[in-house]
Amino acid sequence: MVWDSNTHFYRMGTKTSDSEPELSDILKYKRDIEPWLSSVFQSEHLSLLLGSGFTSALANLAGASQTNMNRVSFGHPDPLPYEDRVNIVAEQSAIACERGSANIEDQIRGALNLVEGLRITQDPAVDEWTSALNRVFRSLLESVLITEAGILKSVHENMNEVEQTLVSFLLSFASRTASRERLNVFTTNYDRLIEYGCDLVGLRTIDRFVGTLTPLFRSSRIAVDMHYNPPGIRGEPRYLEGVVRLTKLHGSLDWRFEKNQLKRYGIPFGASANHSDFSGDPLHSVMIYPNPAKDVETLLFPYAELFRDFSSALCRPNSALVVYGYGFGDDHINRVISDMLSISSTHLVVISWDHAGGRLETFLKRVGRQAQISLLVGHHYGDIKNLVNYYLPKPSIDDISIRRTALEARRAYAIEPEGDAEQGSNDK
Repeated sequence: MVWDSNTHFYRMGTKTSDSEPELSDILKYKRDIEPWLSSVFQSEHLSLLLGSGFTSALANLAGASQTNMNRVSFGHPDPLPYEDRVNIVAEQSAIACERGSANIEDQIRGALNLVEGLRITQDPAVDEWTSALNRVFRSLLESVLITEAGILKSVHENMNEVEQTLVSFLLSFASRTASRERLNVFTTNYDRLIEYGCDLVGLRTIDRFVGTLTPLFRSSRIAVDMHYNPPGIRGEPRYLEGVVRLTKLHGSLDWRFEKNQLKRYGIPFGASANHSDFSGDPLHSVMIYPNPAKDVETLLFPYAELFRDFSSALCRPNSALVVYGYGFGDDHINRVISDMLSISSTHLVVISWDHAGGRLETFLKRVGRQAQISLLVGHHYGDIKNLVNYYLPKPSIDDISIRRTALEARRAYAIEPEGDAEQGSNDK
């Protein structure tokens, strides 16, 4: 089908609909969607990929400003030398990734390549470009902090709506029985909204950082998982519930590369831009994508390890991936998802506010495999409140619901209506 900005569509197994839900239709659609998602969420391996739409959805709910990813001007007030060429390369990069028009990341990527060339040729313009890139990097990070601060303020003022929506969203995925593999959470966002939500819920996160005061990023994939010993049982530790594995594919605003080590600093959620741990030279320290690549080692570290985790989590049998708020504009991520779908027992669930400028439709046509892809497309389904209130399952109460259903079934046979009992005694 061909989508426009107003199209609503869902496909859950054999159940489909292409009409915008009315209030009276929600219960009917829920009966199609919620059981299917509940089954997918209990897959042997479950992963969740969150893009910028996740942060935008909660920022919109909180009435906070959203992170600005629009194009910028490097020169003030006049353009810098070669700036027109950088913008051309940025547009070409966006077209190659099928992202449409260029954004700030495309511009930064082109500018970083230019700076390396200027440094090799010893062009005096290198100092201007280095200063401009520092300013742009800092402006981007400040925008992320402003978004965090707006969400935090709303949580304090209107706790019941924003906090409960975030908590319910995360618990829908993370409430897996401890005997199953941990939920893998992947994100392309620089903010710490997932970490903040995990703190609210009480979820414990496992990542590649090791340490307490200033955690260090480790290349080793050996992670110490969390267990407990049931009372009265020796030598049989069990997995602790409420544990997720978190991977930030494009880095984070609190990651800094110093002395050949990647460290995570304790910058509070929604901190001000003048926080003491907020770098004054983000171009050469803060690790966000595209990173300040000085050499081959820095170019590959830590992103090679992060994407290795991404591909190894997805590309295996009986794996399910749920995508929310990701616009399919990063070719290196799309390639891994396509490889995952080449395994017939895998499944992809896409939840999207819209058709992502045609990129979603292009991706679906390229990979095919309709039977392995479930869709929830449209602003009704992409609205995080509707998603939480109507469609996402609540695995945390599944065991209780199952026991209740079984108990009611037994009681239906064990207890007869009073009138029937009297009639039975008279017959005797």
